Amino acid sequence: MTDLGMTRLHEIMVILQSVSLVFYFIDYLNKDRRAHRIAVWLLSIVSFLQTVFLVMYIIETKRFPILSLFEGIYFYAWLIITLSIVLQVVFKLDLPAFFLNIIGFIFMTIHTFAPNQMDQSAVGEALLSELLFIHITFAMLAYAAFSLSFVFSSLYLILYRVLKKKKWTKQFSRLPSLKQAETGMTLSIMTGIPLLFVSLVLGLEWAYVSLDIFTVFDFKIVSSVILLLIYIVVLLLRNKAKFKGTNYAWIHIYAFLFVLINFLLGSQLSQFHFWY
Repeated sequence: MTDLGMTRLHEIMVILQSVSLVFYFIDYLNKDRRAHRIAVWLLSIVSFLQTVFLVMYIIETKRFPILSLFEGIYFYAWLIITLSIVLQVVFKLDLPAFFLNIIGFIFMTIHTFAPNQMDQSAVGEALLSELLFIHITFAMLAYAAFSLSFVFSSLYLILYRVLKKKKWTKQFSRLPSLKQAETGMTLSIMTGIPLLFVSLVLGLEWAYVSLDIFTVFDFKIVSSVILLLIYIVVLLLRNKAKFKGTNYAWIHIYAFLFVLINFLLGSQLSQFHFWY
């Protein structure tokens, strides 16, 4: 498929996903199951097209597409949308899935309309390493887990505010309970922490054996370690009952802002992290 064809395919996916979000919103306002079914079907089409593009790209390049920022953003969007479908189909968590779809839509839009030069990996063949591939994949999975914790924390704050003001309406009937949202936050970071730890260890090992110039004080390494420590502290404080309720939710939101900084901006200040 030509580059123009690929661009049009991505634009179609963005349009379908935006229409899907409209139907999700209609369902949220009116509890319209028909609108919900249409939204799920549209999102499923987007997921299918994303997967087809992913497979085609793998066949064309003979590698997994995560070796540049352009590719990484796409893979992250694919992970988020896939996770949202799993939440809906398997766990029947419609509203958390809706919030994940918004995040996925934002990153899919960034990918689709980003400058073409983002498609070029700065290190080319030097990145084609199984060790580096596993390192990046685990990092992306960790980011997806932390994204889910952000969604649950946002829903917790929404539900808490609704209950406090006693303004419960049918639009809020699909919100998870406070306990479910809190459990979702905790399970998400319990998943993300070991994934990020493994990614960090593998990344350090790859850098040590592959790079002529390497320092553990590189900005990306330091920010990743800080990110890992932040979530470990959050989990430890939670286990010691230091953080409860809205305080626990807010600290998840603040931590996710650091995830975005680490993911999107960390490479710009790094000496050898060329994209991710």
